[in-house]
Amino acid sequence: MAISPLAPSWLSFPADANALVPNQWAAGVARAESGELAVQGIPVSALAQEFGTPLFVLDEDDFRARARGFKQAFDEAFKDLCGGVDVYYAGKAFLSTEVARWVTAEGLRLDTCSGGEMAVARVAGVPAENLSLHGNNKSVSEITTAIENGVGRIVVDSLDELERVGALASQLGSTANVMLRLTPGVHASTHEAIATAHEDQKFGLSMIGVGDENSPADTAVSFALEHPELNLLGLHAHIGSQIFEAEGFELAAQKLMGFLAHIKTIHGVELPELDLGGGYGIAYTEVDTPSSPVTLAAAMAATVWQTATELGIKIPRISIEPGRAIAGSSTFTLYETGVRKTVHVESTAGELAPRRYVSVDGGMSDNARPVLYDADYSAVLASRVTASDPIISRVVGKHCESGDIVVRDVYLPEDVAAGDLLAVPGTGAYCWALASNYNYLGRPAVVAVRNGAARAIIRRETEADLLARDLGA
Repeated sequence: MAISPLAPSWLSFPADANALVPNQWAAGVARAESGELAVQGIPVSALAQEFGTPLFVLDEDDFRARARGFKQAFDEAFKDLCGGVDVYYAGKAFLSTEVARWVTAEGLRLDTCSGGEMAVARVAGVPAENLSLHGNNKSVSEITTAIENGVGRIVVDSLDELERVGALASQLGSTANVMLRLTPGVHASTHEAIATAHEDQKFGLSMIGVGDENSPADTAVSFALEHPELNLLGLHAHIGSQIFEAEGFELAAQKLMGFLAHIKTIHGVELPELDLGGGYGIAYTEVDTPSSPVTLAAAMAATVWQTATELGIKIPRISIEPGRAIAGSSTFTLYETGVRKTVHVESTAGELAPRRYVSVDGGMSDNARPVLYDADYSAVLASRVTASDPIISRVVGKHCESGDIVVRDVYLPEDVAAGDLLAVPGTGAYCWALASNYNYLGRPAVVAVRNGAARAIIRRETEADLLARDLGA
């Protein structure tokens, strides 16, 4: 079998279709002697038999190690600059009560962006002072809950919201800790839908015209400092998601620290905190080359030190918000294959070439990222090894949508057939979190594996669950 003319240029023809690309998988994932994929020695067939498919399989030890790795790397890089770093796990990537407890145990704090996520944190026993609340349109109820429970900080997105938080804090006879989310205008090399620091989008206060009394950023600072019910902790920026290099974060740090120096000059105040956000990328495909926490931390620390020195300001307490980089590669989705078909497609060179469609028992209801962001994934035959030739394939779901694609381009063995198990790595972030009940499919279970034992941390939805809110049922 030869390289397919339908394959994208970045996809190489596999020398061994059974091989795993190490940086796409959790540390505990490997092929057993039988050839079957296993997690900490547990074969996927056993997981499928006990918990069903589709199934999110999470290596808890790997998840915890990634969380711990960020905390250790950034604390080490910043210990002589500001005493360390506050690492907030971005719960929007994937959150459950167990996950909230894991990150707390590993020394991280938790970033939430809704009343529901705050409720998960509360049930998990996360101290309120270790929480942050994000969101561009927080409700009165959410803000009130955050203030009443003593949430550590509310990240404010707009002047309207700043006024709302101040009014509610005043009504409650309390003080709200706030950070101002700014849009520093840094271009992040990522999909437009997940680039969040440019001007023309819904998040953040504009930094255009800083120094002008009409600048949104300047106006927000003045308002916060003039109202005693608001405790302005510092500044925040998030430049986007799935970013591989440190340069964007360094540029954002320079711009925000320049604004900190401006605030000191105008108001005589040195704000104590600076949050540089998250968005660190992971390996979804063979060509993705994410930076390690150690590399990111060293680059960002050097920039913060140099910028503070040049500006003559004190280095604020730094915080970061990794989510995908902790959860993403810790998890894969296990599917059972169903029907397959082969079509012949005209390539850009005008020749006809075969493409294999392999259908699985999930799809866009458990992984919406391909249809939302044109996200690429990989896949392997998980239930066995084979000597069959690889063929360019497309893994598709069972939903009534032609765009229901799980993996757009992958070389899979030609003999993949109904009943086989496929594994798609890198699905720990924004897959279960974005899952839906489209076509009335129940959302999959999530199984965590630790010390060689598996347990469900989120059960599979049943038809009874799907009908529970239908008042005519």
